Amino acid sequence: MKCMPAGLCVLLAAVWATAAAAAPIEHEQLQQLVSAELPSVIAWRRDIHQHPELGNRETRTAALVAAHLRKLGLKVETGVAHTGVVALLQGGLPGKTVAVRADMDALPVTEKTDVPFRSHVTTSYRGETVGVMHACGHDTHTAMLMGLAEELTRMRERLPGQVLFIFQPAEEGAPAGEEGGAQLMLKEGLFERYRPQAVFGMHVWSGMNVGEIGYRAGPLLAAADTFTLRVQGRQSHGSQPWHSVDPIVTAAQIITALQTVVSRNVNLTENPAVVSVGAIRGGNRSNIIPSQVEMQGTVRTYSDAQREQVLTAIRRIASHTGEANGATATVEFEDPHYPVTYNDPKLTAQALPSLRLAAGAAQVREVPLVTASEDFSFFARKVPGFFFFVGVTPKGQDADAAPTNHSDYFYVDESGLAVGLAAMTQVVVDYLQGS
Repeated sequence: MKCMPAGLCVLLAAVWATAAAAAPIEHEQLQQLVSAELPSVIAWRRDIHQHPELGNRETRTAALVAAHLRKLGLKVETGVAHTGVVALLQGGLPGKTVAVRADMDALPVTEKTDVPFRSHVTTSYRGETVGVMHACGHDTHTAMLMGLAEELTRMRERLPGQVLFIFQPAEEGAPAGEEGGAQLMLKEGLFERYRPQAVFGMHVWSGMNVGEIGYRAGPLLAAADTFTLRVQGRQSHGSQPWHSVDPIVTAAQIITALQTVVSRNVNLTENPAVVSVGAIRGGNRSNIIPSQVEMQGTVRTYSDAQREQVLTAIRRIASHTGEANGATATVEFEDPHYPVTYNDPKLTAQALPSLRLAAGAAQVREVPLVTASEDFSFFARKVPGFFFFVGVTPKGQDADAAPTNHSDYFYVDESGLAVGLAAMTQVVVDYLQGS
């Protein structure tokens, strides 16, 4: 059939093209993209897993990520917070800017899993030769975010707004004497340059089976503080303790008294807390009472007010117990500490339908507070954030008995990556289309 006047044909063609571009991206289309992308995601994950790198040393991983993002035609920044990589995807329609973060670093752990792509990498860590392993799943996070970047690039003309992909180094902490991680990325002005309105993150989790997704509004992961407590006494012969001010006895009393911080100072009906001493050093002979004992420990809390209460109580107990024994006890808390990972309630409510659509409503459940910590918390203190867990323990296996994240036997059932990728894709697209 002959078209109407040429000018009108051109105009209608432009209108139809605009309408097609503006058509909402449907769930079924996202599922197809996830299925198409999954083989690449698994291949990237295995490559990264076999070549793990510690915090602020993720040079190979960063190069792999940057090359992929450039191939997609994205605007890429490298060398952010030492080895971080960020890229911006500009959608074809106006809208908000959302950030999605994955961590890249591994742990000083010698791998014992029986997989063909297991790590045999060793490196120097704190003066010792150690194995290196992706024992927390950051290899999967990096691979899934690479896949997400490719998926969204394929549909960029129909995508409202912008997506900031953050590949972060040193989530597990920077080497001694260095800055790193999310805090350094922010210090270098990452969010000032790109100004996201929200930030999303996820974490694979051994405590849930494949197919399951865990979330919680409000506090999710604990704030983490590390302390060093030194007790200074007076040295003497072990056979003549009356000449000493015994720092070992004093340290023992302090450790016992610290148990009352949680049991007697914290209102446990509001939030739990943890105070643990994990290391103690003092003396080197059976017959010498030393002059000093040093302890190290960790604190976990779920609000700024609770954190201040617990830290104040630790200082008070240490100081007064030391004084009562004629010794001096001082406490130092490391800086920086990891804040509480807090899920913005409004953003959580907005993301929940997307998670249920991606994984099935029965597979998405609220989880209890987690005493581990995450430096995603720094991002989520700047803009509203939402962080969720993705199960990676094989179906049919008792997830509670599975080797935990950070174990040398930590195992990822890679079918869980399809769920994680689908969930994050749905969350991001729905957020932007709801702008």
